[in-house]
Amino acid sequence: MPRMTAARAAVEILKREGVTHAFGVPGAAINPFYKALKEGGGVHHTLARHVEGASHMAEGYTRTHPGNIGVCIGTSGPAGTDMITGLYSATGDSVPILCITGQAPTAVIHKEDFQAVDIASIAGPVTKAATTVLEAAQVPGVFQQAFHLMRSGRPGPVLIDLPIDVQLTEIDFDPETYEPLPVYKPAATRAQIEKAVSYLLDSERPLIVAGGGVISADACELLVEFAELTGTPVIPTLMGWGALPDDHELNAGMVGVQTSHRYGNATFLESDFVLGIGNRWANRHTGYKLDVYRGERTFVHVDIEPTQIGRIFAPDYGIASDARAALELFVEVARELKAAGRLPDRSGWIASAQERKATLQRRTHFDDVPLKPQRVYEEMNRAFGPDTRYVTTIGLSQIAGAQLLHVYKPRHWINCGQAGPLGWTVPAALGVATADPEAQVVALSGDYDFQFMIEELAVGAQHRIPYVHVLVNNSYLGLIRQAQLGLDIDFQVNLEFENINSPEIGVYGVDHVKVVEGLGCKAIRVTEPDGLLPALEQAKKLAAEFRVPVVVEAILERVTNISMSRTMDISDISEFEELATEPGHAPTAVRPLQV
Repeated sequence: MPRMTAARAAVEILKREGVTHAFGVPGAAINPFYKALKEGGGVHHTLARHVEGASHMAEGYTRTHPGNIGVCIGTSGPAGTDMITGLYSATGDSVPILCITGQAPTAVIHKEDFQAVDIASIAGPVTKAATTVLEAAQVPGVFQQAFHLMRSGRPGPVLIDLPIDVQLTEIDFDPETYEPLPVYKPAATRAQIEKAVSYLLDSERPLIVAGGGVISADACELLVEFAELTGTPVIPTLMGWGALPDDHELNAGMVGVQTSHRYGNATFLESDFVLGIGNRWANRHTGYKLDVYRGERTFVHVDIEPTQIGRIFAPDYGIASDARAALELFVEVARELKAAGRLPDRSGWIASAQERKATLQRRTHFDDVPLKPQRVYEEMNRAFGPDTRYVTTIGLSQIAGAQLLHVYKPRHWINCGQAGPLGWTVPAALGVATADPEAQVVALSGDYDFQFMIEELAVGAQHRIPYVHVLVNNSYLGLIRQAQLGLDIDFQVNLEFENINSPEIGVYGVDHVKVVEGLGCKAIRVTEPDGLLPALEQAKKLAAEFRVPVVVEAILERVTNISMSRTMDISDISEFEELATEPGHAPTAVRPLQV
């Protein structure tokens, strides 16, 4: 039997589980693992500037392709605690990432040794498993179990904590005979799917709500086929956006109190049956007025996690199943019904949804200076095509982007949905660009999100990871300011100041161009609407030429209120700006405006 350190055994398992990339920051307590990485080869490592950044890079990496599992690595103590935010983000969005931390020697963990912290207990609530390995011989089994857990059931993150003496201990391990454990995913039965379809057949105005679970299960083609067979319009959630193209005749738009379309909410409120697949009924989708969201509608909910069914409200029928397994049967049943001539004609319902899509639009074309954010997204639609992978996290920038941008493919809207930590966007975009180096990756941030982990841009410069970052800057905590409207305050949310080193930018404070250039990247500042498209086109060229992140900073008007509900009610959305009333008002809308 071959002998090797437990750290080397762990590296060999990573490779046999399909890991080719890792993100992290070395330190004394994890150095033996880094030695094994170097000697074992086969795993490309990207050095982050912050370990939280490494965890978000791992998230972006996982989300880019089916089967990817991002790995983040840090030392003992604060490295692990810094990565908790990434683990929380990953667990909230059902993203499998593996976090590996170093630890003090086993004999002194309990003696308040330097940087010794019970990271397994801290990480427990935000992972599927968190383990401090105290016996070197257990390392192979713990890693094998970690990959099994990350892939089984509802996907999610795992943390493995390795004391330095455990890493260094030699064990018997044969990598050549290692095999991953079988993955467990619950699967619907034919009888369950037939019952669910019976509700669909009894309805007149059905909808499918497609959540992120459809994308995670790599089941988007099946979703589209089922929708087409049955003539059922689809409402993607924010995490499910891209499950079918925005311009598909069955795409009815998104629903919610923030990241929604006017036509999406209107169509949903007209529906009488909703089939949710791989979705959580998150509150930004449903709002808090569940009586409005539920109405007189019948609901069927399909989710891989049994305890998710009924968590927000009790559906009329629930099925615990992986989305792909369920959709395979949905398609099978629908094909049989179509062949038997038993599927009703939904053409009128589809046409009404498309009519709303063509009439209920928001205005994007404004010539104001400073810029209105809506114009930024209009020009982004012109500059970036259907293969663009968008990356964003939280704020008015994300909300407006979700309302006005277009997504045509799964995994091309990579968004932190449940946790929404500021600073997520830069490192996540680097993870996405690492996973798909030939893609057009476009990140979207407000100024505060951008400043939270701005140092990670240097990672892109060092490792030559190009992407375009659109920065909409109003020098405000815009979403929080808007949330304070109901309290009649505007308190501790304004970021403006006169920068004595950059007087030309006025009260916008931080000179992002100088900072970005100081970190080894390229930056362009835009103040006029006609300058947006040329700047975005130039940014694409600069990213391709210099192979670094390129930031396009759009200087916005200080205050813009983005459409959303003040009452958390999907039937009560405040439209703060002028709506589109003629085709020139929304020239890049997915459907031409009908007036």
